[in-house]
Amino acid sequence: MAFWWPLIVIGIAYGICRFLLMLIPPNVPSIEVDASDVLDDGNQTQENSFIYIPPRGKAQQSETKVQCYEPATMKYLGFFPALTTIEVEERVAQVRKAQLVWAKSSFRQRRQFLRILLKYIIEHQELICEISSRDTGKTMVDASLGEIMTTCEKLTWLLSEGEKWLKPEYRSCGRSMLHKKARVEFYPLGVIGAIVSWNYPFHNIFNPMLAAVFSGNGIVIKVTSDSRRTFLHSYNLHVLLVSEHASWSGCFYHRIIQAALAAVGAPENLVEIITGFAETGQALVSAVDKVIFVGSPGVGRMIMGHAAERLTPVTLELGGKDAFIVCDDADVSHVRILQLVPMSHVAQVAVRAALQSSGQNCAGAERFYVQKGIYSSFVTLVSKIVKSVSAGPPQIGKYDMGAICMLEHSERLQYLVNDALDKGAEIAARGSFGHLSEGAVDQFFPPTVLVNVNHTMKLMQEEAFGPIIPIMKFETDEEAVKLANDSKYGLGCAVFSGSQRRARELASQIHCGVAAINDFASSYMCQSLPFGGVKDSGFGRFAGVEGLRACCLVKSVVEDRLWPYIKTVIPKPIQYPIAPNGFEFQESLVETLYGLNIWERLRALVNVLKIISEQSSSTTISDPFRLLIFLVPWGCKQRLDSVTKSSIQWLMALRTARIFHQTLTLELHLSSTTIEGLLIHQIKSLTKTLYFVKCLTNSTELLRLDKKAPELVKLDLSNWAVTAVLSLILISQAATIKASWGGQELNDRLEE
Repeated sequence: MAFWWPLIVIGIAYGICRFLLMLIPPNVPSIEVDASDVLDDGNQTQENSFIYIPPRGKAQQSETKVQCYEPATMKYLGFFPALTTIEVEERVAQVRKAQLVWAKSSFRQRRQFLRILLKYIIEHQELICEISSRDTGKTMVDASLGEIMTTCEKLTWLLSEGEKWLKPEYRSCGRSMLHKKARVEFYPLGVIGAIVSWNYPFHNIFNPMLAAVFSGNGIVIKVTSDSRRTFLHSYNLHVLLVSEHASWSGCFYHRIIQAALAAVGAPENLVEIITGFAETGQALVSAVDKVIFVGSPGVGRMIMGHAAERLTPVTLELGGKDAFIVCDDADVSHVRILQLVPMSHVAQVAVRAALQSSGQNCAGAERFYVQKGIYSSFVTLVSKIVKSVSAGPPQIGKYDMGAICMLEHSERLQYLVNDALDKGAEIAARGSFGHLSEGAVDQFFPPTVLVNVNHTMKLMQEEAFGPIIPIMKFETDEEAVKLANDSKYGLGCAVFSGSQRRARELASQIHCGVAAINDFASSYMCQSLPFGGVKDSGFGRFAGVEGLRACCLVKSVVEDRLWPYIKTVIPKPIQYPIAPNGFEFQESLVETLYGLNIWERLRALVNVLKIISEQSSSTTISDPFRLLIFLVPWGCKQRLDSVTKSSIQWLMALRTARIFHQTLTLELHLSSTTIEGLLIHQIKSLTKTLYFVKCLTNSTELLRLDKKAPELVKLDLSNWAVTAVLSLILISQAATIKASWGGQELNDRLEE
């Protein structure tokens, strides 16, 4: 007990010190960002105060200007230039020049950049959410959940663990490279190109930017447009990128980043945000060192094709059709643990999963599978909640749900609903509309609950990207898994059950990239986890350790563990010119290193050393010692780490040892000055070794240590390296069954 008290006191003192340090506010400078031109204070000029009526169809935008408007009110916000290929290449070149300077920055400087951003975000939450709300039509609550919380979580994770995961990581060397040290090093790639979706403009800009900048890269970001509307147009990049919804907010968010970079002395132009259409995006893909794309499978395939021309690596997050599974025992744990109305809790999570950001959420729940026993009660509860939801423009009143951002997308949602109704589905509930301006009626779609759905309906197969809740009944767990996997998408899933074991088992069988047990989308709030999907949901990961390192050049490095004392030596049988028994040597070497049986490996080791000894009539001890570094099949790795310089010097003193093949007798000729200090302290060490050799061989020859030398040979056999070398010499000669030491038989010595 007396031993533990000091440790307990030290632990308590450490905790108190950490707590006191937390009370000291960090020295983080504040930044000022001009927001006068983005605030809706009622003083807009006539140019920016009219209702914008965009053209429909393919000619939605001018080729030289990106027009911006509020989806919820259709109020005009202004325009930005659509950059040409040459202009994009110039921006990328500027970023590349700045990145060369930033790559040499310290992690301390990078962390200060993150702290400045975090401080600004916390102090200006309302401003950031209002701008996102105006540009995408989402409510302030949706903006806070999807823009602020997720970004702050990523910032705090990078501050806490970012440096740790970018430092060199040491790995095991394996059996053949035991004398080496192996590590992985992470270097900046250069310039990252990110083409991100409009549904969360603040987070989708900051998410790739934070990872890229913290890992030492520069980044050019383009906010993409109606990239999910592949159903309306042919697969032509110029047609698909028809409108830039989040350019207005994105350019303001860029000011925040620039101000924070300037505050830490970072080079200008390290981060750029560009606007434009197909030509702009194609030029960006062709000019950067890595591409991160968030959008639709159709556009993702085309971006991948353009990137393939230069073999530029890509990370694709292409949306999903996430399954939300509710088992009939889902109420058990909620009654006992949460003390809540059980199904009401799950129903609230389900509605949030479907209606967050008006359903315009790549990780949103789009397929609901409920077990037969609780199907009716679940539908009743969800319908009750949905009927209470009102949709309207967030800037005018307090509504539960905002607008549909994409033009004409409400028509597509109605098309999916009509197709389901025609095939037997029924509408169980719908939400209501608030006061809508005449020009913005088409920008809203009521939250809708559908029952009696099945997989023949397009609603259950295609990504809806809207506030629709189709609920399907299942009977067994196997059926639920089969239904969940019956999709071309594979981004995420959520499984609810009173048994966590059952929920885990179900989730493990669903082919997707992220899963939540008794929750929805919680994995994304754990920013240490990677995010991404499979199948048509894309490949590669952003977020987490994997996403951070994906912004790096990953380099494998190997070097000598004890340089210059131990070096790699190519064995004589495979040195040029190759010896006749070179392949036999390799066979034995492979079996020695990787054989499944310890005795087979040792016999192969004997053959390896025999072949080496045949190459020279006088083999020095340094050769088998170098082989020992990776051939000895028992626990030498741990001891190798503690070999000292003096141990190596003792081994070099044995260079004059000679092996007489004719008599199979070992003689050691050493001078008295050489053996000074090398006394025999542990005869038992040698006798055990000889006994070990005895068990491995069938020879009846006598091994003796010749005492005719001027001085009695004396070795410090407590040194593991000397003992091991002697053992290898004995094994290589296969020379011992009988051994004597000072006239006493080996077995007698062992008894002692």
